[in-house]
Amino acid sequence: MEVLLLKPKEFHPLDEKMRKSAELFDQAKKVIPGGVTANIKYIDPHPIVMEKAEGSKLYDVDQNEYIDYLLSYGALIHGHGHQSVYEAVMTQMQEAGTTIFGTPHKLETTMAEKLISLYPGMEMVRYTNSGLEATLLALRVAKAYTGKSKIAKFEGHYHGGYDQVLLSVNPDHEKAGETVKPNPVPESLGLPEYYQENTIILPFNDFPSTEKILRANSAQISAIIMEPVQGGFIPAEEEFMKSLRSLTEELGILLILDEVKTGFRLSLGGAQMVYGIEPDLTALGKVLGGGFPVGAIGGSKKIMEILAPDGGKDILTAGAENQHKHHALFHSGTYNGHPTVLAAGLATIELLENEDTMDDLFAKTKSLRDQLEELYSRYGISMQTIGLGSIFNIILAEGEIKNYRDMAKVDSSLRKEIDYELLKLGVYTKPLNRYSLSTAHTEKDIARTVEAHEQAIRTVQNCLK
Repeated sequence: MEVLLLKPKEFHPLDEKMRKSAELFDQAKKVIPGGVTANIKYIDPHPIVMEKAEGSKLYDVDQNEYIDYLLSYGALIHGHGHQSVYEAVMTQMQEAGTTIFGTPHKLETTMAEKLISLYPGMEMVRYTNSGLEATLLALRVAKAYTGKSKIAKFEGHYHGGYDQVLLSVNPDHEKAGETVKPNPVPESLGLPEYYQENTIILPFNDFPSTEKILRANSAQISAIIMEPVQGGFIPAEEEFMKSLRSLTEELGILLILDEVKTGFRLSLGGAQMVYGIEPDLTALGKVLGGGFPVGAIGGSKKIMEILAPDGGKDILTAGAENQHKHHALFHSGTYNGHPTVLAAGLATIELLENEDTMDDLFAKTKSLRDQLEELYSRYGISMQTIGLGSIFNIILAEGEIKNYRDMAKVDSSLRKEIDYELLKLGVYTKPLNRYSLSTAHTEKDIARTVEAHEQAIRTVQNCLK
């Protein structure tokens, strides 16, 4: 089955049932570059434009219903419009009489205390407005604390769409260099060479090679930033994580865990709780906001206090008396710690803390994974599901998948064809993307999903005959 590209002025819907989505996308392209407000929202030949959502379901502008496994890239762990989250938001706005104070408020401390109680590596917390901003701030803190200018990241890991980390996320293999010593490959136009020169790329789940690179560059590296589960579905090996933690402590390199994807999805205390390690800094986002934009970093008191503004220069007030004041690490944002967002986030966490909620969510995820693996096996397709907790991906390949390079053996063409058929059958995730489950997904949803996969496999196999 060939997926066609939209040419200018050409109408070609993904499916006739999605005609209005195609028309609205054509309209959007006239006023929005590429017709989307974020590159990840694009799907060939056009995105599906949504109009409503409830629980585990999405409804598009053509009134088609979908079981949602994208869940805003994993952010909606209780599905769409959970009543408790909705009520917390409305109560906060009604009682406060405003959406935002622009000053400190009690929920900032309440949420910080909650996160500190859950995440082993946290003693203090600062808020941002996205996971991207959280990783960006964590890197600034690391450089200020250590006095070293370079960072290291792993090949295949994504930490947001900004210059320093937009390297070697999904590089061409011919440009990526040796497996044991990857090259920094830019993933966007407009990236200054400075970042290639100051970002060291490491091979994931290969400790001997990682150790060799780190020892050779330790005097210059302020921090390693990493996803403990690459892309949300390729887990770090336990021994790799423990060895990396020991080595970074020995070399004086800070370890930053980007738990934007994994926070609350592997356990209430994220991946660090599962692996039994304490990073120097943690970045959170997604689930933390309960459907609103949010980010946070947390870490040890000795590191985090570098953010304290008291006694530091005031760079935003003209004429301020700054003589004899030191340069503080600057971090600001009008919407940091937004009360409405924190109310939604606290309600989300409280629901997860209810007895058996996380266990039930993980059991549903395992049930779907097991049924899909059995189904694909019956149809003679090499398939495995990879992931932890309530997130996983469908990998059409045999053998172990340990890192970015291993993904080269995956049959992504067949997976993509099946995913497009699933969209037509009412199962939604962006083609080739991971699956995230929510507490709103039901056994009926899972059964319907497995049935749709079987129908999609049959359709694709018939097309290939």
